[in-house]
Order: sequence, then C-alpha cells, then structure tokens
Amino acid sequence: MKNYTYPSVLAIAGFDGSGGAGIQADIKTISALGCYATTVLTALPVQNTQGVRNIYSIPIEAVTDQIEAVMDDIMPEAIKIGMVHTPELVDAIAGTLEKYQKVPIVFDPVMVATSGHRLIEENTIDALVERLLPIATIITPNMDEAAILANMDVSTLEEMRTAGEHIKALGCNNILMKGGHQKTASITSLFFDQNDECHPFEVTKIKTDNTHGSGCTLSSAIASYLAQGKDLFEAVDLGQRYVHHAIDSGKNVQTGKGSGPLNHFFDPQRMIKNEMD
Repeated sequence: MKNYTYPSVLAIAGFDGSGGAGIQADIKTISALGCYATTVLTALPVQNTQGVRNIYSIPIEAVTDQIEAVMDDIMPEAIKIGMVHTPELVDAIAGTLEKYQKVPIVFDPVMVATSGHRLIEENTIDALVERLLPIATIITPNMDEAAILANMDVSTLEEMRTAGEHIKALGCNNILMKGGHQKTASITSLFFDQNDECHPFEVTKIKTDNTHGSGCTLSSAIASYLAQGKDLFEAVDLGQRYVHHAIDSGKNVQTGKGSGPLNHFFDPQRMIKNEMD
C-alpha cells in the first residue's frame, strides 16, 4: 500500500556544471528542505565558479516535452522558474504551464550571474514582463535585475523601494527584491506584497565571496516552503533564513578558484511524508 506522498517542487532552470547554481542548486536546496525535486532543463551554460564561458540552448520542444512529462506524472505543490534567456523559451514555458492547474510559481528572473556575466538576450525582457510576471506568485530579482526591469539605477535602499514600485506596476503579484549587493554592514531585502505593502528583512552581511548560486537557492527555498504549506510571507522569511545560514556555514570553504557555493546541507531535513487522502 502507498499511503504517503512527498511535497514536490518542480525546478525549471539552467545547468551549472560547477554544482553551485542553477538546477544543481535547486535540487540540493529542495532536497535539504525535505521536499522532492523534479526538474526541467532550459539551457546549458558552460560555467564554473569563475564565470560563464558559453551558453548552449535547449530545443524549445525539448523544454515543453520535459514540462509535460513531469506535470502529467508528478504534479508539483510549487514551481521554481530560473534561467529563461530567450523570448521563445518564455512563450513555451508560460504556454505549457497554462494547460495545468495553477500552483504557486516562484520566478527568479536570472539575468546577471554572480560573476557579472549577462545571461539573457535583450529582447527577452518584454516577453518576461508580458508572460511570466503575471503568472508568478512572486518574483525574486536582485538589485542588478531590478535595475533592468525598472530601467533605472538601483544601488541604494531608497532606489530599491522606487524600483519595486515600478516593477509592481508591470503586473507583478509579489516581489522580493534582494539586497545582497548593498555595500553596507547589514543587508536589507524588501518584500512588496500583493496589497502594495513593503516589508523589510534585514540581516548582518557575511564577509565571504562564497555566494555563487545564492539567488537560485533562495527561490528554490521559497518554493520548497510553499510546497510544505507555508503562507507566502512565512516562506519568504524562512527562505531568507535558510540562505543566510547556508552562506554562513560555507563562508570559509574553498571550492573552485572564484566565487564558491553555499553549504546547502548545513542542516538537512528528512523527506517529508504527507498522508494521502
């Protein structure tokens, strides 16, 4: 008899052979938080901790086939979307997901890698705004990505607030604007909820360059907590706490010659088993 299910999270994202970001970070995060990870590969970046060397596209049909194969068999409790670098890919993902029952979507608009490399084509921005922002439960841009979406400089907390208002007006439901690039002793991220209220989250900045894949990890953590049944505010709060601890526990570890990864398994949880109806 099969009496239980695992809370399932689908990660739709790009590849990272160095293991710290992309779909590899998603799998590690989802697993560390006691959920079951399924995946769809959207692109094959050739990268390591030092930067991105090339990006190879995955055929559009292969992406839609992957989504359908997973959704038809293991319906997720939450979906995380990461690297979507072409307009055609945006349309394919949005169009395919529309065929299924709505589940919470955490969209991390990956545009710039930790190394500073641009990961998205210019003409993809409009497609993201038109197709993915409206269906996402929450988007999680960093300051560089917020600057692109809001078409303005974003380097201070006040500019983050202004950019958040601009991005919200594009049709977003909820936004978590990450403040990790702030040059201050503490980091403040801003959560703009669907009622247009702004909630700050402040943590002490950890002195390390081992932050490769932190954005991927955060979006996957939020999706995992949503899959566990947490409400959005709690999922955002817990997701940020998880990332902060993962950075702190991996801050003094040498992995590669560049910006190293987080320690995703600083406190791994047992797989959660939910009773079937």
